[in-house]
Amino acid sequence: MTDVLQVEKRERTGSAATRRLRQSGRIPAVLYGHGEATESLSVPSDEVKALLRHHGKTVELAGAIKETAMVCAMQWDPLGIEVLHLDLMRVNLSEKVDVTVSIHVHGDPVGVREGGILLENHHEVEIRCSAGDIPENIGLNVSDLHLGQSLTAGDLELPAGVELVTPADTVVAHVEEPRAMKAEDDSAESASEPDVIAKGGPKDEED
Repeated sequence: MTDVLQVEKRERTGSAATRRLRQSGRIPAVLYGHGEATESLSVPSDEVKALLRHHGKTVELAGAIKETAMVCAMQWDPLGIEVLHLDLMRVNLSEKVDVTVSIHVHGDPVGVREGGILLENHHEVEIRCSAGDIPENIGLNVSDLHLGQSLTAGDLELPAGVELVTPADTVVAHVEEPRAMKAEDDSAESASEPDVIAKGGPKDEED
C-alpha cells in the first residue's frame, strides 16, 4: 500500500520560517523532477513517521499538489531521531528508478553453530526497478554459511523485475571466528613452532 502525504505549499523559506514550521508539527520538503519547477512544500510529521514505519519509498501527494513521488533523501537531526527535511522526486510508477533498500537477513548460519559470529558488512543495497514495484527489502538467506565463508550481493534474493546495481561481488555478510578464539589459536600455533637459534660461523682462536 502506497503512503499518502498531505502537502501544503511553503510561501516562506529560510531558517526562521523552517523552525516555526517544525514547531507547528510539519516538516519542510522539496519536490522536483520531470523537467518541472521545484516546489517548496511541507508535510505533517506524523505522516512522515508512518512512512518510516512502513519503509515506504513511493508516495502519493495529496492536498496542494497531486503527484506520485519517490522519497530520494531525508535529512535527520544530529542524533538521528527526527526527520528535518524531505527530498521528493516526481515519478511515473512504470518508469525505472535506482533506489537503495535494506537487506533482510534470515536463516540460522551453520557457521554460528560451529562457534563463529555472523557479521553484516552492508545493511543496504542499490537496485533498479519500476517505481511502482520497489520492494520493502531484499532477502539474504544465510542458513548455509559456514565458518570462514561469506555471501555477496550476487547471493541476494531479487524479486522478479528487480536488477542489482551494487556490484555483485560486494561482500554483504560473513561468519568469522570470535577474536578470543582466534587469539587462542594464534597462541597455540606460536607455542608449537620450534625455537630457531641463530649460530655464527666458527670463531678463530687467538694465539
